[in-house]
Amino acid sequence: MKGLSKDSATILEVGEDAVGQRVDNFLLRVCKGVPKSHVYRILRSGEVRVNKGRVGPEHRLSLGDCVRLPPIRIATQPILAVPPPRDFAIVFEDDALLVIDKPAGLAVHGGSGVAFGVIEQMRRQRPEARYIELVHRLDRETSGLLLLAKKRSALTRLQDAFRAGSVNKRYLALVLGRWHNAQQHVRLPLLKYLNAGGERRVAVSTEGKVAHSIVRLLGRWENFSLVEVELKTGRTHQIRVHLTHLGFPLAGDDKYGDFSANRALQKAGLKRMFLHAQALAFAHPLSDQEISLKTPLPRELSDFIARLDSNEKLDFGQRSALESL
Repeated sequence: MKGLSKDSATILEVGEDAVGQRVDNFLLRVCKGVPKSHVYRILRSGEVRVNKGRVGPEHRLSLGDCVRLPPIRIATQPILAVPPPRDFAIVFEDDALLVIDKPAGLAVHGGSGVAFGVIEQMRRQRPEARYIELVHRLDRETSGLLLLAKKRSALTRLQDAFRAGSVNKRYLALVLGRWHNAQQHVRLPLLKYLNAGGERRVAVSTEGKVAHSIVRLLGRWENFSLVEVELKTGRTHQIRVHLTHLGFPLAGDDKYGDFSANRALQKAGLKRMFLHAQALAFAHPLSDQEISLKTPLPRELSDFIARLDSNEKLDFGQRSALESL
């Protein structure tokens, strides 16, 4: 990595783009090509110093801090996957923010067997950009609004807003079964764990973290219901686990869903999980202006709803579910 030495210590000065960033994330960014495990090893061993003092991975950096790195050996010819160029639908953009309509099937970042994701492709698409970071995440199979920051100050303030629950996030989901309540608050704590195959999973557990979803009924058929889910917290797989636990798995969910039903749905034309991040509303991190954004269902999802409308009679308000979106 340019700027780092394998023979002697390296001193890096923290600039504006890293103010408030955790030191582990700072190191992962500047030490590209260095295994993540090695970065955390030198942190745990105290070889990384900030202003001559030892720090833990969670230490946040300030402008002008001096970060000392020990000699780091980097492969002379690293093999790196090059993200292919890709144009994303831009929903909103200004000097501080960028909101795109993420397609399903694309991870938001590389890792865990994924060579690259949205953030890597966006950085390649805009090589002149000094700073682009994810503000939040969407599951790989979830489509819809994804918020990115173009300034460090915007990132930290938006992340604070997400943690405080002041960002309004609404999703559309098609579930198996007939949901009855017009509006229902779901408060079920969620616990992350690894299954026997080492894959990350989430389950409802009294040992888990507080999780709150508000589910509103939009349309209903004999075997399906279309719901809007407002997230009051942002736990991993929250919508999928909450609805499955209540007996209403998401159509096409390959982790928590009804696998036999999913096979039938694929034959019927639904080849992905039916979950779409439809709406975001938040105060602009720099101007405090209220930003309210919305994106329609992707064609493959709206087409499937249209098929349900044409093949089955609605009993919720006797109207097309598409009219409620």
